[in-house]
Order: sequence, then C-alpha cells, then structure tokens
Amino acid sequence: MQFENKQYWGVILGASSGFGLATAKKLASQGMNICAIHRDRRGSMKRIEEDFDAIRAFGVKFLSVNTNALDPGIRQDVLNMLQENMGEGEKVRMLLHSIAFGNLKLLAPCPDKGGQRSARALLAEKLGISADKLEAAIQDLFSVGVSRLHPLADPPLYNQERLASEEDFSNTIYAMGTSLLGWVQDIFSRNIFASDARVFGLTSEGNSIAWQGYAPVSAAKAVLESVSRSLAVEMAPYGIRSNIIQAGVTDTPALRHIPGHAHIASSAMLRNPFKRLTRPEDVANVIALLCTEEAAWINGDIIRVDGGEHVAG
Repeated sequence: MQFENKQYWGVILGASSGFGLATAKKLASQGMNICAIHRDRRGSMKRIEEDFDAIRAFGVKFLSVNTNALDPGIRQDVLNMLQENMGEGEKVRMLLHSIAFGNLKLLAPCPDKGGQRSARALLAEKLGISADKLEAAIQDLFSVGVSRLHPLADPPLYNQERLASEEDFSNTIYAMGTSLLGWVQDIFSRNIFASDARVFGLTSEGNSIAWQGYAPVSAAKAVLESVSRSLAVEMAPYGIRSNIIQAGVTDTPALRHIPGHAHIASSAMLRNPFKRLTRPEDVANVIALLCTEEAAWINGDIIRVDGGEHVAG
C-alpha cells in the first residue's frame, strides 16, 4: 500500500458522502489514517456507519466526528481529538475541503420560458398526436435519464421570491471558500502537518459559467481558488502544497440540491467525450495520485478531473 507505515493522516471536511467519502475510502485503502469530519442527522447515520465500517476494515486508524466544521471553536475541539489519536511521529499528510453548504438562489426572478412547450406543441401537431400525450412521454423519458430530451423537458423550477442576498453570499463564501484557511492555519500552528503535506479544495465549472441559481456558490468557488493559490505560495516554504480539483458534473447529494440539476447533468453527459458523468471515485483516484511523493511538484494549480468534459464544451 502506498502510505502504509508512513504514519500519515488525511483530514477530510465533508467526509460522509460524495467526493469526501470516496477520497476517505481510497486513501484508507492505501494505508492512510483518516479523520472524517461530517455533519449528518441521526437518521442518516446507519448508512454512513456502513461506509465508515468499510474504511475501518482497511486496518487504518479512523476518527469520525459528527459536528459543524465551520465553527472555529469546534475546529479546535476536533483538532484536539485528532492529536489525542495521533501516535508518536504521526502527521497530517492531506487536508481535503469538501464542504457543500451554500445558498442556491436566483439573483432576479426568472421570466417564464415557454419555448419548450411551444416546441412540444408543434411537434405533437406534426406527429398528429395530443400535446398532453407527447409532453407526458418526454417528461417520463427525461426523468429516467434520456439526456437528449433535455431541451424539450420542462425547465427547472426556481423560487421566484427568495432571491440571493448579500448575507447569502457572505455565508456561502465563508462555508465553501474562506473556511479552508482557518483549518490550514490551525493545523499549521499545531505543527502537525507532515513535512510534505497536501491541501485540496473542490471547484466546478460553475466557477466561470453562470448557472442560474448558483451565483453565491460560484462566488465561493472563485474565493476558494484564490485562497488556495495564496496558500500554495506562502505555505510552500513549510512543505505544504495546495491545489484545487475541478471535477466534472458528478451525481452527488450536492448536485441534487442545485435547481435544474437534471438539465446540468444531461448537458454534461452529452458533451463528455466518454458519455458519462464524472464519478466521486474518479476524483478520489486523482487526489490519491496527488498525495504521492512523485506529485510533489504540483502546486497552486486547478486540476480538471472530468474526462475532457470542459474542453469538449
């Protein structure tokens, strides 16, 4: 195993699903101890504990903390717990910020888009069938994954009244952007980073493309990328590398919270050269590669893990 007997820990913020969970499993399979920080309701814990048991089965040390990783005081408590579980000479090799906690709201009311309905009505008339029957068929097929129908499917539903505020932007930018800095600085101040440590954040194509209802998260991604670049420069003298992973569209709980997520996923699948969505395991595999000694010279970058989805746009 890649990290066996190297006394390394991976600290993962948002470790109970999606990219965080996949990365925890991958690194544990290669011998890295895992500190999994997550925030989940009690009703979700049965499924989560099954996943965590799979991590424990690799024989690594595993610390699970169900708490609010965004609270600075709680962060100190978590790091105290981590240090209590670390043996002599053990250090944090990897920190992954995988927190998906932001506001998904429009900036302005979205005008009614009747284009899909008009196109369906014309098509129904041409085929000599009822518009209702055609609409039902399109919606049924789109709902089960027939991606090519997304231009004719009903448009996404948005809340037209609860629009994004300055406070929504501020909270989202902290949660999904600047909170990375606090974790890095506090781990650094305790002198528990490894001499060759890796810091990762996660961004998306929404960092430069305006998806409706995504503006606060888009702003947070831009801030996260800026923080990572500065960390890459100012932490380099201490052996800490910082990079951002830009994953392709991935079917995760975070994606499903985005208004219009089915349309985003369908569009991504159609233009991806491999005709599939990115999987959490694709991203976890790359993070594991970037944790190796051979990847030490990669620093301050945004690395796309999308099978070519972005360049095929």
